[in-house]
Amino acid sequence: MKIDFSTKILPIPNSEFEKQVSSFIQEWFDDSKTVKVQTSGSTGTPKVFEIEKERMRYSANKTCDILNLEEGDSALLCLPVEYISGKMMVVRAIERKLNLVMKTPSISPITNLKEEIDFCAMSPLQVENSLESIHLIKNTIIGGAAVSQSLKTKIVDNLNKDKSTIENHIYETYGMSETLSHIALKQIYPILEDYFKVLDGVEISLDERKCLKIFAPNLNPDLLVTNDLVEIKNGKEFKFLGRIDNLINSAGLKIHPEQLESLVKKEIPNEVIFLGIPDELLGQKLILILEGEANRMIEKQLSTIIYPSKNHHPKETIFIKEFPRIPNGKINRRELTEMIYNSLKK
Repeated sequence: MKIDFSTKILPIPNSEFEKQVSSFIQEWFDDSKTVKVQTSGSTGTPKVFEIEKERMRYSANKTCDILNLEEGDSALLCLPVEYISGKMMVVRAIERKLNLVMKTPSISPITNLKEEIDFCAMSPLQVENSLESIHLIKNTIIGGAAVSQSLKTKIVDNLNKDKSTIENHIYETYGMSETLSHIALKQIYPILEDYFKVLDGVEISLDERKCLKIFAPNLNPDLLVTNDLVEIKNGKEFKFLGRIDNLINSAGLKIHPEQLESLVKKEIPNEVIFLGIPDELLGQKLILILEGEANRMIEKQLSTIIYPSKNHHPKETIFIKEFPRIPNGKINRRELTEMIYNSLKK
């Protein structure tokens, strides 16, 4: 289904996803000043809260301005609309009078895409499974989880094949439900950047734990204190180091699993997660979990990885067929930890 928001005509929805989108559009145009948004639950208990429409309009227009989106441009929606990521795609289309193309959310939403699209938001997992069609999208923002080094390399390699007839721009985003999608962008293509750059109107600082604090009054009236460990540069840029609640304390060594995951994914294509499993001797035992089947090639590649120290080397490596994920594609670390812990107790 396609919706041209330069007109007031809404087509009749057919699929369940199209019905959900239509329902949200009706909610957007009703008399209420707020809409209900559900958090993903990837870093805590899922919750539903209300967000002012005016703040969502501000966020939507900010993104459209940065990407130079104009009336009549096309946007592709392939994210669930119960979450802020999907809702904001619809709001951007409404605010800028874009042509909204809908694809039912899946891990490979644009595999059969034939037309060129001006703007799309996807999760890293969706991009991973859509690399052959990514050249058809002029502006792509990737959010919901960190973009691994291996995925960045695949993106660059695919776009450098010179099969695109448009100028591609791809960004990794940083944000959360409480900030109405992203408050910072980091370019992946055509320039590969190391630091996120915050949007105008956003102030960042560190708390005593060296975790990121965000003050963006146009998006949220409260000072937001995150559990994300970051390095700030120039007061307007930051590098994500890892989540403090994912921090692993093994024999007194504090390990950021995200940094080790990035290291491993430079060498292998599999999704990987480092976990700290309770251990009487070490406090937490460092374990590497890989998604997929074990094979000699991957095991050989793993053996060549050089870790920062011998204590950063996983004490055990486990392969599982499929990681547990929440509906927007994020890996559910809590559920995965419980799965591994329970399997090791047997």
